[in-house]
Amino acid sequence: MTLKFFEQLSQDFTQLLESEYDYNVVIEVGKQPNVQLFKAHSVILYQRSLYFRQELENATKKNNVIEIKLPLVPVTIFNIMIKYIYGGILSLENFEVSTIFDLLVAGNELKFTELVKHLQSHLINNHASWLRLNFSRAYQISLLSESFEPLQQFYNDIIVKHPSIIFNSDDFTNLQESTLITLLKNDNLQMGESEIWDKVILWGKANTPDLPSDLKDWTDENFKSLKATLQHCLPHIRYFQILGKDVLIKIKPYRNILKENLWDDIMSNLVDPDIPITSQILPPRCKETAQLYPRETSIITPSSSIITLQHAAEISSWIDRRSTIYDITNIPYNFKLLLRGGRDDFTGETFHRICDNIPGTVIVLKVSNTDEILGGYNPLVWKYDNSFPGKYDATADSFIFSLKNGNIEETILSRVNCASNAIYYGTRSQGPWFSGSDLGMGSVLKRWYCSKYAYDKPIRSSTGWFFIDDYEVFQIYKNISNFAVH
Repeated sequence: MTLKFFEQLSQDFTQLLESEYDYNVVIEVGKQPNVQLFKAHSVILYQRSLYFRQELENATKKNNVIEIKLPLVPVTIFNIMIKYIYGGILSLENFEVSTIFDLLVAGNELKFTELVKHLQSHLINNHASWLRLNFSRAYQISLLSESFEPLQQFYNDIIVKHPSIIFNSDDFTNLQESTLITLLKNDNLQMGESEIWDKVILWGKANTPDLPSDLKDWTDENFKSLKATLQHCLPHIRYFQILGKDVLIKIKPYRNILKENLWDDIMSNLVDPDIPITSQILPPRCKETAQLYPRETSIITPSSSIITLQHAAEISSWIDRRSTIYDITNIPYNFKLLLRGGRDDFTGETFHRICDNIPGTVIVLKVSNTDEILGGYNPLVWKYDNSFPGKYDATADSFIFSLKNGNIEETILSRVNCASNAIYYGTRSQGPWFSGSDLGMGSVLKRWYCSKYAYDKPIRSSTGWFFIDDYEVFQIYKNISNFAVH
């Protein structure tokens, strides 16, 4: 019979860390002025981390104490990491998703292979929405190490099928050149080549200083500067897969940045594809015709960082009170993005400035540290009254909801059952409220409230205030193309 007392062993080693008994290593973490010293034991560091093993083998002692510096690791993250090193325990439910991601980065830096594997799996399985919401930063970091292969695969699947998530993101122009090139090399990228060209030019302009805003004012030096910025990106454009009209409208104005003879070869190929040319002709990208990704872009414009096409189909079905959910190929509504908290602001004032007096809006919000996507539909308009706040507006057609996402396996639809209290109008700082308490924005940034009052079902397991990562507001209107005669 084998007795195992791992919990007590973990506690004993954690207490050893806290007591600092007989330490012989001092680890300096962070950069000035945020530097902290951690006292540790070489034998534990040596056994637990390949990184520390290599550092200890090459280290020199000063007064019988080894000094190690970790300037790139945040103090708050290493404070968690050192307890994991000694105790072997991480309680992820106690951390925000951003902290878990930072732990992943630090764990990879310190070569904790097992931890890196488990943290990636945890993020992908439990916090996929956060990974999508923080696409640019997390994706670029995933490319820095082969250890992040599961994360790379997660993002590659998104990029291939839904390239608009990154190409239409607010921070697209902040992508590193190597990241953009990785995208351009992808043969399965579900995006038109002329659109890709537009985005490459957009990125190039944003990363080339002192370019005139009007192309008519550009000098030869301006074109040379843009060419230098894009020199490693341009070879990956599939020029010979671009339609003639787009060549004339989009490429011709920038023909001076192309390699010598490339413009002539493009024009020759358009006139007669059988004419021999010297430029390399890259194959067309593989299109997945069974998937209607371009339609998602046309239904949700610009693309959402919170909801998917399937979510839009479900919300549309609720609006029309259907007993079955619309097929994604036959959604009768367009979702026009009016406001995104992370782009525009999280205050009630910004909400009212952008969204007031617009009939038929859907609000969706991503709850922090969970997979929850909550929201509501208001068929009326939003407004406020600073003089006489506290008014209600009546409608029997509003509803609130929780969407299936990640570990959330079932959607919850909660229709209003007290129509006279369906929509609440408070002060300008309060933002949107469904009834006085079922779902609404607080005055503290990113803090919202949820309970059960005028709607028939609770959409959260708990009642009270909570924080969000982001929220979006869409105007909903009929998609006329769905009513065309076929």
